[in-house]
Amino acid sequence: MVLMNARAVNRATLARQMLVERADVSGVEAVGRLVGMQGQEPKHPYVGLWSRIDGFEEAELDRAVAERDVVRATMFRGTLHLVTAADYLRFRTTVSPVLEAGLKILGDRGEGLEPAKVVAAAKKLLAKEPLTFTEVRDALQQQFPEVNERALGFCTRMLVPLVMYPTDARWSWSANARFTPAEDWLGSKLHTRAEPKELVTRYLAAFGPATPADFQTWSGLQKAKPLFDDLELETFTDEAGRTLYDVPDGPRPDPDTPAPVRFLPEFDNLLLSHAKRERIIADEHKPAVYTKNLRVKSTYTVDGLVAGLWTAEKKRGVATLTLTPFGRTLKRTLTELEREGTALLRFLEPDAKTYQVVTNG
Repeated sequence: MVLMNARAVNRATLARQMLVERADVSGVEAVGRLVGMQGQEPKHPYVGLWSRIDGFEEAELDRAVAERDVVRATMFRGTLHLVTAADYLRFRTTVSPVLEAGLKILGDRGEGLEPAKVVAAAKKLLAKEPLTFTEVRDALQQQFPEVNERALGFCTRMLVPLVMYPTDARWSWSANARFTPAEDWLGSKLHTRAEPKELVTRYLAAFGPATPADFQTWSGLQKAKPLFDDLELETFTDEAGRTLYDVPDGPRPDPDTPAPVRFLPEFDNLLLSHAKRERIIADEHKPAVYTKNLRVKSTYTVDGLVAGLWTAEKKRGVATLTLTPFGRTLKRTLTELEREGTALLRFLEPDAKTYQVVTNG
């Protein structure tokens, strides 16, 4: 079996993540290539696409949302994702076991919960008009007064196929967004059959080469090894002796291919989609990125690996990008970070009067 060293694995992953060079594709096509983007907050996918698409403008994604080509909804790992409408319809049934299993975390709060009855009631409520989850919980509490209101809302979020209802707010969704039935919004029915093998190949095309454990981490689906064994995949060995699987036509560039600096938003799926994450971040840097309250901070990469954190703010017309490097930064790298960082600031704060990139430490 062919050995892929760490640098080869890194470059293969970056290439399919459109981070070796920006891709000349539409926003919808990019979201499809990535099989969705973590969308914990509405701004994050916009930043992720800016780093991956040549000449990306936020208005393009705004249009795709308004035209219902992409949706923001609960999907992989039971978390909010921005996905293409086609992928939502295709794979929502495939990930439904993950969402159903999510109810277990309710524990004692789920006492008295009868999911089938709650789902029926929630569907009836949401068929009338889009509602915020506060409104959903309040209405369900009137019908199920003995059940914890958070359990009622969580059951609805996990089991009822819903999409977030967009507004004209910047980044397409308000902080307290309303939800509406997915099939009504998209005018199509969900694909009724689970397609886990197809999802495996889509995952590998976006995040491979990878292991069954990596796929499980990304999707939330368990017992994936038989799926991999049933597919015609290429196999490699990494430096730790693990077997890596890949789609036959997956890009595997020369390990010495240059990787430019790139800025990744909070919760970028590149940092969440492998069981072992050394292909993108060294173990020693994980505590600075993955917080105890389950956030994943905004990061930047140098030579393909996470090398520090970034934050952006605007005060009195001045937009500032603050870099917090994990180690020494070479002068030529700092120049590249400043150039790319200034471009990011102009994307984030187009109305600012001046732009500056500063480094902590």
